Amino acid sequence: EVIQYVYAKHGREHAAQVANVITYRPKSAVRDVAKALGYSLGQQDAWSKEIERGYYWSAQTEADVEDVPAQVVRLAAELQNTPRHLGIHSGGMVMCDRPVIEVCPVEWGRMPGRTVLQWDKDDCAEIGLVKFDLLGLGMLSAIRYCLDFLRDFHGVTHDLDSIPKEAPCVYDMLCAADSVGVFQVESRAQMATLPRLRPRCFYDLAVEIALIRPGPIQGDSVHPYIRRRQGKEPVTFAHPRLEEPLGRTLGIPLFQEQLMQLAIAVADFTPSEADQLRRAMGSKRSRDKIESLKIRLYDGMAANGITGETADAIFEKVQAFAAFGFAESHSISFALLVYASSWLKRHYPAAFCAALINAQPMGFYSPQSLVHDAKRHGVEVRQPSLARSLAGASLEWDGADGRSQCECLDAPQPAVRLGLSSVRTISDTEAAAIVAERNANGPYTSMADLARRVGLSADQVEALATAGAFDCLDVNRRDALWGAGAASTARPGQLDLATFDETAPAALPAMTEPEQLIADMWATGITADVYPTALIRPRLDALGIVTARGLRSLDNHTRVTIGGVVTHRQRPATARGVTFLNLEDETGMVNVIVEEAVWQRHRRVARESGGLLIRGMLEHTRDGVINVVAERLERLHLGLRTTSRDFR
Repeated sequence: EVIQYVYAKHGREHAAQVANVITYRPKSAVRDVAKALGYSLGQQDAWSKEIERGYYWSAQTEADVEDVPAQVVRLAAELQNTPRHLGIHSGGMVMCDRPVIEVCPVEWGRMPGRTVLQWDKDDCAEIGLVKFDLLGLGMLSAIRYCLDFLRDFHGVTHDLDSIPKEAPCVYDMLCAADSVGVFQVESRAQMATLPRLRPRCFYDLAVEIALIRPGPIQGDSVHPYIRRRQGKEPVTFAHPRLEEPLGRTLGIPLFQEQLMQLAIAVADFTPSEADQLRRAMGSKRSRDKIESLKIRLYDGMAANGITGETADAIFEKVQAFAAFGFAESHSISFALLVYASSWLKRHYPAAFCAALINAQPMGFYSPQSLVHDAKRHGVEVRQPSLARSLAGASLEWDGADGRSQCECLDAPQPAVRLGLSSVRTISDTEAAAIVAERNANGPYTSMADLARRVGLSADQVEALATAGAFDCLDVNRRDALWGAGAASTARPGQLDLATFDETAPAALPAMTEPEQLIADMWATGITADVYPTALIRPRLDALGIVTARGLRSLDNHTRVTIGGVVTHRQRPATARGVTFLNLEDETGMVNVIVEEAVWQRHRRVARESGGLLIRGMLEHTRDGVINVVAERLERLHLGLRTTSRDFR
C-alpha cells in the first residue's frame, strides 16, 4: 500500500523500485548445479537441504555435504557470490525531480502500476540517486492489533506515545530474559545477553539491539562491553581521540555512526570520506571497499601518532563492522518497539498473544511456542469454535462484563480464542465469510448448515472437525469427522430436501487426549490444551529427564539429560561451527550448545528429529543464564509431527 502510494503521489515517471542483484549462496548453488548436471528435482532438493550454512561457503560447509557428489560440491563452490538473477528490492525506491528514464533504464514490473530500475542500490548510489527504504515490520501490526484489543476488551486507550515510560516492572521482565514474542530481543542470543546487560533505561535497549549483531560480535565488542557495564573491567580508550566518539558506549564501538566519528577523530577523515566508509559498511562488497580505504585510514592515524597495535586494533573494529554494524538511529527507533512490546506483554499478556497470532508470519517463535509461553503466564487459550471464533484470534470474557481498566500487574486477563483462519485449508477470506454469515443470519445449527450457507469443501469441513470447531454443536471430533463428508455435499442455495445423517455409529470411540493433541497439531499447529511433552512426562520422569524449569534448581556443571520439542536450529556465521538448538517442554525453553564434533557424530538425528533427548553439562551463570552443552543426542518419539525454524 505504501509503495503504491508513492507511485500515485510522484507518478511512475518520477518514482521506481530499485533492483537487487541476487547472488549464489550454498543452497541455491547446489540446487542449480545439480539441475544443470541432469539430476532429478527431488535429488536437487535433498542435496540442497543438506546445506546447513545458508549464506557462505567454506571447508566446514563441504564437510556437511558428504552425501553430495564431489563434482556438484566443487562447481557449487565456484559459483559462490556470482550473480544468479536480478530481483526487486522489497522496499527500496528512488524518487526523482525529472523522469527516471533520463537517468537510468527502467522496465515495467509484473505487478500492475509498478516501474523498476535495472540498477541495484550500489549502482544508484554511484550515480547520485537517493534510495529510500520503505520498511515494513510485523511488530507494528502486532502492536496495532494489541492496542485495539486494549481499547475493545479492557477499555484502555493507548498509542505508542502514551504507553507509560520507563516502567521498572518492564525492565525487571527483560532482565529475567522473559522476552518470548518481544520485538528484536526474543532470540536465544538476545535472551542470553539480557540478564548480563541488565537494561534499566531506554538507551540500554538501544545498546542491547546493536550489541548482538555480526559486526560487534566479529569485532569482539560484546564481552568487553558487558564486562565494563558490570564494573568488572575499567572503561579505557586505546587513544585519547577515541573518548569523544566512544564515550557513550563505554569505549566500545557499537554503532555505524561511531565508526564514522572514529574515522574523523583518529584519521582526520572528512565527513564525505566518513560517509564513504559508512556506505562501504552497508554494501555487499563492503570488505573490498573497506580494504581500499585502509591505506587512507592508516596514513591518517599515523599523522596523529596512532601506529602499531593500536592502529591495527582500530582497523579491525572498522573491518568487523563491514559484516553488519547497526545504525544508532535504527537502534533507538527499534528500542521504542522493544519497550512497547515488552510493556504490552507484561501488562496484557492475553491481548499480546492474540495480536502476535494475528500478525503471523513474523518473529522468532511459532504460534505454538507463543501460545504456550502465554499459558505459562496464566493465559487461557481455547480451540477454534464455529459458534464463538472470529476470523482471527480474539479475546473472550466469561463474565457479563469482565473488563478491567486496571493496569496493575495482577489485572484479570481474558481468554484467547483461536480464529477460524488458524485451521488448515481455511483462508482468511473464507474465515471472514463464515463469521459474516453467522452474524447476519444467526448461529449454525449443523455441519450441513455451515456447508450449505457458506459453501465448503469436504477437506475444509474435515479440517474444522479435526480442530474441534464443531464441539459447540455437541458433536465430538470423531463423530464430526464421520459426518463431514456427507455434510460437505450441501451447497449454497440448495433446497434443504435431503437429510444429512451426521450421527456416527454408537460404537465409534471418542478421541483420547493424545489423539486430540495430534489432531490439534495437524489442524492448527497449536495444541491449546497441553504441550506435547506433558502427556509423556511420567515416562520422561522415569528416565530421569529434567524439565526446563527444573534446571534452575541444579548446580552449575551438573550433568543432566533434558528432553523436548526442537523449535530452532541455528548456526550463525560468527559461531565457528557451533550449532544452537532450542528445546521446549511444558515448563519452558532451554538453549542447547552443540559443538561441531558432537553435531557431526549425531548429525542425522540432530537434523531430522522433531523431539530430542540431550545429555550434557549444565552451564548456570550468576546472571541467571542457563545453557546445556550437549554431549549426546537421541531421538525422542513424540507420536506427532512438529516443525522447527532451522538455519535462518
